[in-house]
Order: sequence, then structure tokens, then C-alpha cells
Amino acid sequence: MSEPIIAVEQLTKQVQDSTGTLTILHAIDFRLEPRESVAIVGASGSGKSTLLSIMAGLDTPTSGTVRLAGTDLFSLDEDARAALRAERVGFVFQSFQLLANLNALENVMLPLELRGVPDARARAADMLGRVGLGERLRHYPRVLSGGEQQRVALARAFVVAPAVLFADEPTGSLDFATGATVMELMFELNREAGTTLVLVTHDRSIAERCDRQLRIEAGRIDVGLATA
Repeated sequence: MSEPIIAVEQLTKQVQDSTGTLTILHAIDFRLEPRESVAIVGASGSGKSTLLSIMAGLDTPTSGTVRLAGTDLFSLDEDARAALRAERVGFVFQSFQLLANLNALENVMLPLELRGVPDARARAADMLGRVGLGERLRHYPRVLSGGEQQRVALARAFVVAPAVLFADEPTGSLDFATGATVMELMFELNREAGTTLVLVTHDRSIAERCDRQLRIEAGRIDVGLATA
């Protein structure tokens, strides 16, 4: 069996509130294989986004760990985790998180420039062309539609060929038709790049397109196969 791209081991997350200790995640264990697509599903407040944030090293667990390509994320300091994310991970969020003072091309170029990639401009332009925005390179986020902004975010995530792409409700702020187009692009790029796709979604039709679904209920996970 190949080494998992992500191994979640006895992951627990607790926080303090006015009533005492609240356990958001309870001793969660699972593994994700390279190239796999996985949907994290469950009711609001079940711990989906918290789990995603910890898997990406953006949040820290109370106990347990996450191994990304064999590296224990929480044996690293914050700077080292950020460096590992920059090298191996892409993100797509509901809120797009584009930089308003950069145009579409510059937004997609940014992660390449941070890596010192010499042909950043050409690679970014090519990726924007692949998501159908070849004529919108010089446009700023304020003049792009929601669907166009999300396609820029997709291009930015995939241009670095990440080992893992984390997506948190990537179509949550889009209308149905636009959301369907964005998801088709995401799955297409996932197949082409061989990227492991991990997405949080409330949309059953999106979840059922994934290889597997991880269902969270009250911070506990039930690992099951997605419907083919």
C-alpha cells in the first residue's frame, strides 16, 4: 500500500467556553491516498471546517496529529508549517480571498513568485486560459463576477501543482449554474494534476461525485464510501 498523502491520527480539538470545555473533534482517525477526492459532510456546527483547518495546519489540535506526505505538521513551528503549505498545498474558499489591488494575472502569479519560479507570468496566463479567463487577465476582482473570481482562485490554487487542494464550501456564494461550472473545473483540474482534493460541502450532488465521503456528526467521523 502506498504512503497516504494525509494521515489524521487521534485528532482532538477542545476549546473553553462559558460552560467549560467544549470538544469540537473527538479522537478522529483516517487516511487519504494520493489523487483521491474526498468530501467532508455534516450538519452546520459538526466540526467540518475546524477539521479542514487543522488538516491544512492553519489551526492546531488539542491532541493528535496530521501527517502531510509523511511530515508531522505539528512537530513543525508555525513558519515551517507555512513553508510546507506553500510547497504542497492549495486552497479555495467560499470568500475567494483574492487581493483587491492585484489583477487576475497578478493574483495567480503571486504564489509562483513567492517560490521564485522564473516563468511565473507565462504559467499564470496559461492557467487562467485553462479556466476560461484568457481575456480577463488585466481585470481586477472588483469588476469580475463571483464565478469569475472563483475561477481566478482555482487557477491560483492549481498553478503551483499542489499535492493537496483544500476547498471550504467553494460554491457556497455562487448561483447553481455558476457553482456547477466551477466544480466541473475543479474536478477536471484534480484529475489532470493528480492532486488530492479535500472539500467541505453541504451540497449532496457535489459530495457524491467524490471518491469518498467523510461524515462528521457532533465531532465524530463515520468513514464511508461515496455513492458511485
